[in-house]
Amino acid sequence: MDTIRVSSTAFDGTPHAPAHARRFVRQVLGEWRLSHLAEDAVLLTSELVTNAVVHAGTGIELTCRLDVEATPAKLEIEVDDHHPTRTISAAESPPDDTARTSGRGLALAGMLADAWGVTYTRTAKRVWVRMELSDGCDHQEAAPPGLLPAPVLAPVESLHIGVIICDRDGVVRSWNAEAEKLLGWRAEQVVGVKLMDLVAWRGHGPYALTLADTLGLGRWRGEARMRHHDGRLVPVYVSHLRARGQRSAIWMVVAGDHRYVLTPPPVPMRREAGRRIKDLLDQDMPFSELLDTIAQIVQVSSGGDAAYVLLAADDGNRFGVAAGAGGTAGLVGVLATGVFGADRKTPTMLEDLLAEDVELAEQLRARSLACAPLLVSGEVTGYIVVTAAQPGRFDQELTVSLQHIADQVAVPVQRERLAEQDRAHRGRLSFLAEAGELLAGVHDEELIAALTAQLVVPKIATWAAVYLTDLAGMTRLAHVWHSEERHNADLRKSLPAIPRTALNEVSWPVGPETVLSFPLLTQGRSHGALVIGRTEPTLPLEVADLLADLCRLVALNLHTAMLYARQATTSRVLQRSLLPMRVAPMPGLESAVVYEPAEEGADVGGDFYDLFTVADHWCFALGDVCGSGPEAAAVTGLARHAVRLLAKEHYTVADILDRLNQALLEEGDEGRFLSLLCGELTPLQQGGALCTIASAGHPPPLLLRADGTVETVATPQLLLGIEADARFYVETFELAPEEVLLCVTDGVTERRDGDRLLDDGDGLAGLLAGCTGLSAHAVAERVRRAVETFAAEPSQDDMALLVIRAAGAVRQIRT
Repeated sequence: MDTIRVSSTAFDGTPHAPAHARRFVRQVLGEWRLSHLAEDAVLLTSELVTNAVVHAGTGIELTCRLDVEATPAKLEIEVDDHHPTRTISAAESPPDDTARTSGRGLALAGMLADAWGVTYTRTAKRVWVRMELSDGCDHQEAAPPGLLPAPVLAPVESLHIGVIICDRDGVVRSWNAEAEKLLGWRAEQVVGVKLMDLVAWRGHGPYALTLADTLGLGRWRGEARMRHHDGRLVPVYVSHLRARGQRSAIWMVVAGDHRYVLTPPPVPMRREAGRRIKDLLDQDMPFSELLDTIAQIVQVSSGGDAAYVLLAADDGNRFGVAAGAGGTAGLVGVLATGVFGADRKTPTMLEDLLAEDVELAEQLRARSLACAPLLVSGEVTGYIVVTAAQPGRFDQELTVSLQHIADQVAVPVQRERLAEQDRAHRGRLSFLAEAGELLAGVHDEELIAALTAQLVVPKIATWAAVYLTDLAGMTRLAHVWHSEERHNADLRKSLPAIPRTALNEVSWPVGPETVLSFPLLTQGRSHGALVIGRTEPTLPLEVADLLADLCRLVALNLHTAMLYARQATTSRVLQRSLLPMRVAPMPGLESAVVYEPAEEGADVGGDFYDLFTVADHWCFALGDVCGSGPEAAAVTGLARHAVRLLAKEHYTVADILDRLNQALLEEGDEGRFLSLLCGELTPLQQGGALCTIASAGHPPPLLLRADGTVETVATPQLLLGIEADARFYVETFELAPEEVLLCVTDGVTERRDGDRLLDDGDGLAGLLAGCTGLSAHAVAERVRRAVETFAAEPSQDDMALLVIRAAGAVRQIRT
């Protein structure tokens, strides 16, 4: 055997050079029976060649050198480039013309190689790595990536070791009887057939070699699927060998459950997973995909049932599941247990999780657990976690490997996470601003539920449902929304009726999606829950925080809507109590009332009216409290009820004004003045009525005579609530048949359009003069429309008007 073996090749400095170099190194190490070093050697070669392409861009020479006589034996890989600025002139060369070495800190070389450095010569720069072989070069080959711990041994009685020999073109030349027993094909059926017609090839490892590439390697072991004679695909394990100088390749094939027969002891997890992780970190991929891939690598390399990447929440004391992989990987949300904590800075292995944390064991559906912290500047930023359903699956060696991986990914993950958090924070603020603007001013619970569901679909979830809880504690499904609207009806039917106590549960099964519930809580009260369905198995921590913020915003709006509805109901009940129950009918007289408070949604403002019977006559009142809103409405109630009560006690109109004036002054509400027009109507035998009236600072009533003339029939006196010594007097006139009495508040007379008022000049009197012959209702409607159309802007004052017409022949209404 040669003591030193050398194999070299050259490539152009193109982006394809790293791929060519990887293939070359794999082939060479296969021929040298060093395939157990291939994974690390290929990674190192890729790093060196990529570095040369990026920084030099010249042609590249790659040399593999094996020295088996050295102690220990060593493998060296050298990459030379010819960048002008990296060469050394003869005058500058060292006296002995030997290489001088230095290093620039290639992280991968420092991690995987036993030694490395950079050598400058007169014509080139050479970067090299050295890997030591502890027991010579005659090593068994390492297990392929993804190899799990040895399974339970299958019965030896069913073992068949097929031997297949192919030529350089992959054509089958030999097929033994064991291969026939394993795959059902007789030798005469497959000899002369291309092996690729019998193998369902999927490629192996991160470089996805083709079947032809694999047949060209010196050695290879791995999983494959081969076609049985009956048409099914049989999982098999293959050990491939192509002897040096031979033109044929030999395949030894066993069933997948007998792989242990051909499988050598696995390499440490650190080397296998480290190779994958380093290759992963060199790629530019989204943060969530990076975490998912890390979880997958850890799960496959460790042989656990599931693996997770946990990241610290904002408070630093809780850890949320950022990614998960494996058949039993469950969504566990945010974890706050003794197993994971900001002060646990060493790897941990638990043989039986049930003995430590029953709740966590149920969440993870696991008994065995191993974890290692992600440490950045001495702070725990997360965890790498592996779990298994059976107890006692892991050992301390695995925790060392996990910590190596955690140290490898901690800084890159934290860097990417901070960048992702910054992007997510901006998106979160934008989303919440949009939600706040959309929900602002909405006081209807049903509309809030509908808007909430449509906010999260399809941005965050495939579908959403909003449950609302009323004051009695009853919960109902208020709204559902699916990204495909045609599924809304089916979704509503499939969702369960959830008791109030279940709204805070993390999840429950509904169909194939992952279902999550987020409570709508504010001020210690539950208003329901937002339930979402997602196709993704895990919910990123940032999205969970966003949904929590959204639910707080929605709950606050629901709380406001509840208070608004309660206040509106109370206001309506109180306001309606301030209105007359019904205008009293007056034989021989017609009456009509228009009442419009200025405040939106109010039934009562500062203006009021009343019309009622007392013994053999009728009383009427029209008043206006200074101001508007609830405070004015309170004085309105006092005034209207006082007038009615005093009139029922047979007080005269003047006495009513005197007593009400005293009552307002005794209330002590400074500035709450009241104008009031109060009168009595006593029917006359010849028709019509005798009217006794008094005006306390109120706009004077207008009387429309039968001949179309209009006159004022009351003199304004002092406002009520100003002076305790004020005394009021009455005036009397006769309301003849077909004559009309119009009483209004200042919301009519002072209706404004710029600097012009409705009652300027003969405004209101002229309007009334044109109502000769109209009914009371027609007169009231004409005045109301005149007020409404007088200006483009709506009126800002309460308005009340009372029309009384003495009975007579009513002519057809003029329009």
